[in-house]
Amino acid sequence: MKVSLKNYSFRYLVPLLFVVMGIWAFLFYKTIVDEVYDNIDDGLKNQKIEIIREAYVDPNITKVNEFGVNQFRILKVSDDDYDESNHLTTEMVFMPYDGENEPYRVLRTGFHGVDKEKYILEIRTSMMEEDDMIFNLSISLIVLYILILLSALVIHQVVIRKALKPFYAILDQIKQYRLGKNTQIQSVKSNVIEFASLEEEVIEMIDRNEEMYQQQKLFIENASHELQTPLAVTINELDLVLENTDMPEKEYLKITAAKDALWRMVHLNKSLLMLSRIDNHQYKMTDEVNFTEVLQNELETLSSIIEEKQLYVQFEKKGDFIVKFHPEMARVLLSNLLRNAIKHNNEEKKLLILIDTTELKIANSGSHIPLNPKLIYERFYKQGTAKNSNGLGLSIVKSIVEKQNAIALSYSFLNNLHEFKITKK
Repeated sequence: MKVSLKNYSFRYLVPLLFVVMGIWAFLFYKTIVDEVYDNIDDGLKNQKIEIIREAYVDPNITKVNEFGVNQFRILKVSDDDYDESNHLTTEMVFMPYDGENEPYRVLRTGFHGVDKEKYILEIRTSMMEEDDMIFNLSISLIVLYILILLSALVIHQVVIRKALKPFYAILDQIKQYRLGKNTQIQSVKSNVIEFASLEEEVIEMIDRNEEMYQQQKLFIENASHELQTPLAVTINELDLVLENTDMPEKEYLKITAAKDALWRMVHLNKSLLMLSRIDNHQYKMTDEVNFTEVLQNELETLSSIIEEKQLYVQFEKKGDFIVKFHPEMARVLLSNLLRNAIKHNNEEKKLLILIDTTELKIANSGSHIPLNPKLIYERFYKQGTAKNSNGLGLSIVKSIVEKQNAIALSYSFLNNLHEFKITKK
């Protein structure tokens, strides 16, 4: 699953922070326990000194042989059991109040009483249960982890958003960039070397693409102009040859086929020249154009082809589709859509046209498989097997729509009909 760059780094920060805090918690726990033991042990040793001193002042203290309020006892011991060194242990002692065993720190040491007898002194003090300590520490750490995580998330989002602001500014401009529209990338101020380098590379790449695109357009336009005269001369020469009535039928058919191929090249040449002029914004003038009237005129122009193919035309008019447009571009646009619908029709021979004040639809029967909307407007892309198709009709339509910027064009496949719909923006 793809995630935003802002969240991508945080995804690694979360487990890393968890591991670091876990290690820190373990070390913190060990340090706290050692410190608690040291403080308790120091207190027990200090208490031992005070009790022994008091035993020399008041010998009756040596008779305390049960743990009481003061939590110490003194027992007589034999020579074999006598040891003056300090012995510190942790023991579990039953607590009547809680009804369970609690941990105690116990100090054992030997001393000689006033009566020269050997005694063993046992002093104990209650400790916090280790389980309770671990539990409380764990709860505290979980709360701390969540708070740190939320704080880090907020800080991370703020810092990353500010740090990546130049990057997103460059990215937004790249998204809006369209080849051939002379869109300039605005300079983004940034003190980050990588972002400045990225901006320079993007601007240089766009400049190279624009230069190549302009060169290609100029080449196509020049090539189209240069091809017009040779093609016209060649077709005229073939017409003169075909006027020879003594020519064998086989040769006549070959020359006719060659002439048809030349005419297809003429149409291709005109289409390329039209595309080049559209891309060069040579059709900027706009006027109120009644698309309904233009479409009716084109239907009359194509009536012979429609009759030849025996198409059933259903024309439904609910209003006039009027929009500010270049008149010639409107004619070319509708002519190409109609020719596309006629050319790629099938045995059902349906051609449906619906017009109202807000939209214009041209639908036709054809392939029972929907076309790919991402490919049908590509240059030289052919929808079917039509021999006379040069694959530029819909490309011209798309270019006109984009350059005039007054209407929107969409394709859909409904009820086994391929439908192109024009709507006002």
